[in-house]
Amino acid sequence: MASMRDSMDRRMFLRVGFSSLGTAMVMSGASLAQEAAAPVCRTLGRTGLKVNIVGFGSLNTSEPAVFQAAFDRGVNWVDTARVYMDGRNERMVGEALKGYRDKVYVSTKVAPGSLEEMELSVKESLEALGVDYVDLLQLHHIKTKDEVFNKDYRAFFARLRKEGKTKFTGVSSHSNEVEVLDAVASDPEKFWDTVMLPYNFKSPPATKASIERAAKAGVGVIAMKTQAGGYATKELGDISPHQAALKYVVRDPNVSFAVPGMTNLKQVEEGVAVMRMQFTRADLDILERYGKAIAPYYCHRCGVCRPTCPAGVDIPEINRGLMYAEGYRDMALARSTYRDLPSAVSASACGDCAVCTARCPNGLDVAERMQRARTLFG
Repeated sequence: MASMRDSMDRRMFLRVGFSSLGTAMVMSGASLAQEAAAPVCRTLGRTGLKVNIVGFGSLNTSEPAVFQAAFDRGVNWVDTARVYMDGRNERMVGEALKGYRDKVYVSTKVAPGSLEEMELSVKESLEALGVDYVDLLQLHHIKTKDEVFNKDYRAFFARLRKEGKTKFTGVSSHSNEVEVLDAVASDPEKFWDTVMLPYNFKSPPATKASIERAAKAGVGVIAMKTQAGGYATKELGDISPHQAALKYVVRDPNVSFAVPGMTNLKQVEEGVAVMRMQFTRADLDILERYGKAIAPYYCHRCGVCRPTCPAGVDIPEINRGLMYAEGYRDMALARSTYRDLPSAVSASACGDCAVCTARCPNGLDVAERMQRARTLFG
């Protein structure tokens, strides 16, 4: 372990942010006092895999040694995707897995597309990771139940499973996740084994209820975006809200595990420590204060604003790009997220409006947010 630390760049030990880990719950004082420490390990739905409740989201990790530090501390799941860092992320994960493949489960993602595009994507993923198979292959960033039941996607994933290129199949969703999760849970064929979705202390009750339904149906639920953007705030002084945010998520017994992003050793140590921590009244107070601090710019992605915009601007997706820029502080990811939007639904489509009629039920100033996007992304 000492040699691993020596190989790390010094700046990794100096960074403080907990950039992609995220939450509010209403609890009585009695239930808070009685809350038991979260268990270390849970079963990933009907897959039967035993996974520690804190996994590793690799979205913006840039050093193999950070992954290995997490593996040495008991993290036994790493999640990546072909699109992360234009493929560099999978290569980095593959480097980190050397000597750990028999101890760590691996998941990656393939974006919906033509059969040829998806075939090439999976081939490149396995080559970059340096493995013959992954434990979980996910259909990435889907938004509708129609995608959940798409026969072509199912046939493609079923073939990969038969060929031994993946053990299990799942989907990931960044928007309209309740519809997606409910579709997977109600599927009589039980085709998809898991769903990865945003879940944090700002998530609405509908999301929590959908997660419970899915868990009861045997679906493995993987929580991402657990840190509600991971914003740096001055309102809490030297107190970090990020352990409290992660504790909120993993204390939900219907969540199989969470995949917070960890970019340095400090974040690894904070994340791993959560495995055996209680969620306390102090955590609740911290999250209430943090929630108020990020209210002017945190988007809940509920989609209520969409029909209120006459130009049809994809306000939640634009706000996701802003979160990557302002919370994650990853401008490359922010720009690529925004660039993937068709120009007709980007912030440029609302530039000529004299008055913004779009309305957010949570109080976001939509006009200000869209202007911020045009300034940042052009």
